[in-house]
Amino acid sequence: MPTFSVIVPAYKVQGYLSECLDSVLGQGYADFEIVAVDDCSPDASGAILDAYADRDARIRVIHLAQNVGLGLARNAGLEKARGDYVLFLDSDDTLTDGALAAMAERIDATGGPDILVYDYARTYWDGRVRRNQRADLLAYDGSDVFSLAEHPHLLDLLQIVWNKAYRRAFVAGTGLAFPPGYYEDAPWTFCSLITAERIALLDRVCVHYRQRREGGNILKTVSRRHFDIFDQYRRVFAYLDAHQELDQWRAPLFRKMVDHYLTVLERPDRLPRNARAEFFRRAAADYRARLPLNFPRPPGNHGRKYAMLGRGAYTAMTGATHAAKVEEQVRKHARSAVIRSKRGAMDLFYRAQLRMPLDENLAVFSAYWSRSVSCNPAAVDAELARLAPHVRRVWVIRPDAVSGVPAGVEHVRAGSREYWAAVARATYLVNNVNFADAVVKREGQIHVQTHHGTPLKTMGLDQRRYPASTNMDFARLLRRCDRWDYSISSNRHSTLVWERAYPSFYTALETGYPRNDVLVRAGAEDVRRARAALGLADGTKAFLYMPTHREYQPDFRPPLDLARFARELGPDVTLLVRGHYFYGNSPHVDELCRTGRIVDVTAHPRVEELYLAADALVTDYSSAMFDYAVLDRPVISYVPDWDIYSAVRGTYFDLTEEPPGAVVTTQEELLALLASGAHDSAETAGRRDAFRRRFCEFDDGRAAERVVRRVFLGERTPLPFVPFDERRPVPTPAQAAEGRKV
Repeated sequence: MPTFSVIVPAYKVQGYLSECLDSVLGQGYADFEIVAVDDCSPDASGAILDAYADRDARIRVIHLAQNVGLGLARNAGLEKARGDYVLFLDSDDTLTDGALAAMAERIDATGGPDILVYDYARTYWDGRVRRNQRADLLAYDGSDVFSLAEHPHLLDLLQIVWNKAYRRAFVAGTGLAFPPGYYEDAPWTFCSLITAERIALLDRVCVHYRQRREGGNILKTVSRRHFDIFDQYRRVFAYLDAHQELDQWRAPLFRKMVDHYLTVLERPDRLPRNARAEFFRRAAADYRARLPLNFPRPPGNHGRKYAMLGRGAYTAMTGATHAAKVEEQVRKHARSAVIRSKRGAMDLFYRAQLRMPLDENLAVFSAYWSRSVSCNPAAVDAELARLAPHVRRVWVIRPDAVSGVPAGVEHVRAGSREYWAAVARATYLVNNVNFADAVVKREGQIHVQTHHGTPLKTMGLDQRRYPASTNMDFARLLRRCDRWDYSISSNRHSTLVWERAYPSFYTALETGYPRNDVLVRAGAEDVRRARAALGLADGTKAFLYMPTHREYQPDFRPPLDLARFARELGPDVTLLVRGHYFYGNSPHVDELCRTGRIVDVTAHPRVEELYLAADALVTDYSSAMFDYAVLDRPVISYVPDWDIYSAVRGTYFDLTEEPPGAVVTTQEELLALLASGAHDSAETAGRRDAFRRRFCEFDDGRAAERVVRRVFLGERTPLPFVPFDERRPVPTPAQAAEGRKV
């Protein structure tokens, strides 16, 4: 039997679950098991648990047939637990390094207590870590083992179960179980503490309690669900009634009950306004029914609240809290004044437009900071024109990029009066980055964040740990993310990353990338047309070289000797070179383009056409690899600086271990690989197949249609995906050329 059973219930935590599990599996102390409970989670949490269980025999997964809630899910895990001690870990929280070893050492030192109480710290999205405010209660004083009667102050700790290790025999002997509901920790916590004969303390932070920016805690939301608290305290006092030997705890638990009721009443983020009086009446009834004989009320204003609750004086109670409400109103007005001040700096015209009604048939599009008409927004635009032609589609374009706008595309110059009118009046705003900070998200507007690549490199809040992002303003970034209503996902990997990297209130749409639809639906003629536009003759082998941006490199200097590439691979090979859009034109490439065998396609407006034209892709850390993989053509990872890049920018997986094909680190290896044809072998095809199944799972050619039907047409039933093994890749350039001959 293991020493510890760590019970981890999971429900809609796919973005945080891996970090939680890793924090347990990475403990230096290995004598534990994880009992993970999938509470019929609608997201990928269950699949994540299964994947971990396949890799580590210490994890057992229970899949519940229906969602039962946190308490009953914990019970399901408890039934399967085999450890000497049971720990409950919420699936968005983590164990700190060395926590299990410290617990085991303390348990041994105290002779196996019924309950070991340890500390926790709150962690915040901006990197702050704050230890429990009552950490002083965990300091060792006197006996190492005691009953609650010797240290009754432990009742003043937060009513949570995950800051304690429970001896499983003690739990079984007392018949402890979690009730249904939303305050389920209260009965378990109080009843276990007052029953335990031997309690020990561990003055160490063992759990990091994640404060999720986007919420997720029902106890901090306005709802009638807070009435559940009455049932939970009914269970606490029923336990006391059944255990007369514990009657000494009636007065302390009465005090905890009343304080808890008052907290719910006084917090503006708990009860709906029209439910407060009813809640007060229920609380007052419990007060009178459970008031212990000779109970001493607390002193001062707090005691006066007890008295008003006992008398059922709701009007007096609301008057007593009037000062606190006034103070809160002052704070709100101050925040509003700041917002008004910021808006006051905007152009008067924009403020006037913000007062105009929204145009339900106007959609505004932008891509790459308004540099072009391209990427996922362009694909959504085209599908919107097909399915909802009544919607007017307007693109935002920077003044210096207007000349590149395709004919017939309606557009406005960024910063112009027409621009401010469009973003103020449009019902739909679609972008693959963020709109400017000055753009106000109006009630009724719908912002669609399409993103512009599957992430290998860290993004959003995950960048905080890496030196390449030390100058980012993450608070401003998240305020921009708060405008999103929908976040488009190309695969489950992206869904998990976006959920963690951009914690906000949007809905994830797992549709596939709209820009990749053409890579599924194109035919041989499209391939021939794309190659002809680049001057590629039949029989010419075209390699598309797309290195990504490097924060530590100020301009585009390809880590590849292009002249040597052209010389050694011969006249039948053309290299298409596309620098990252952050760099602009490169004089290093211009010098070599005169030969005709190196073509600078950095400014090409549609990268999808370059993909169709190329026989293979050579890249490093660019998200191009994920899109090009849809074509099921060779991808070569040329990563001469992997150690530097992964350390400076950070990555979500080791590309050298999970590549889409061949991996090389030197020019000599790359040239030899391409010259020999070894980049397209059975081994590289196997790697590519695994990569495609992981990252191209949603790309079946109907992504844009899914987005339009959900966002613009309001359809709730998504289009089914074409099964992966039934998809047929677009013809290769060689197949397209052969088709021309036929």
